[in-house]
Amino acid sequence: MNSDYEKEVTLDPTGFVLLSDFVPGIIQEIRYYSTYNFIGDRIDGYEEPVAFLTKEAARALKAVSNEMMVQGYRLKVFDAYRPACAVRHFVLWGIEDQDIRMKPYFYPELEKQELFSKGYIAKMSGHSRGSTIDLTLLDMKTGKEVDMGGAFDYFSEVSHPDYKEISGEQYENRMLLQKVMVRNGFKPFDCEWWHFTLENEPYPDTYFEFPVSSEYLKRQRMK
Repeated sequence: MNSDYEKEVTLDPTGFVLLSDFVPGIIQEIRYYSTYNFIGDRIDGYEEPVAFLTKEAARALKAVSNEMMVQGYRLKVFDAYRPACAVRHFVLWGIEDQDIRMKPYFYPELEKQELFSKGYIAKMSGHSRGSTIDLTLLDMKTGKEVDMGGAFDYFSEVSHPDYKEISGEQYENRMLLQKVMVRNGFKPFDCEWWHFTLENEPYPDTYFEFPVSSEYLKRQRMK
């Protein structure tokens, strides 16, 4: 690790909140806590299946949730704050040529090294700044995820928000999510329909290292 990277990383979670405290109705399926992700292991730094965000991003997401609830949807989160050590886990996995066990499920069309060159995985992720979230919608009538024409973390052009070779309904569902997120201050990512970052993020140049753990957050607040 170089000294420039070390200067940008902090363990201080002061500006962060547990997302469920701000958005009580939110559904959380934290994929990097589980083994069902593109690597196939629990990712470093994920000590609990919960989502953290900066206070500012959480407030904006609460407005999104309120708007979507009126329309009959709940938000479902796959990832939010991602510790810098988790990103290093991704990078080290990318260097290891032999481990491709999850390729059929998440990147069947690509070699694993292309996940970095094509922008699906970054060596320093905006998620580590605390104001980026990966999410979808859940239909309250059916209790099922809304059909977005592609799965979370499926690394392919199919996942680009503007991909047109899906059904009209699937495309409209993507645009419904995108429009409400943008209206409430988030900007989309051109490679992934599920990925949004708060436009005015409070820590644009800071990357955080603290673990995804509600106990850690409590301990730090008591100091």
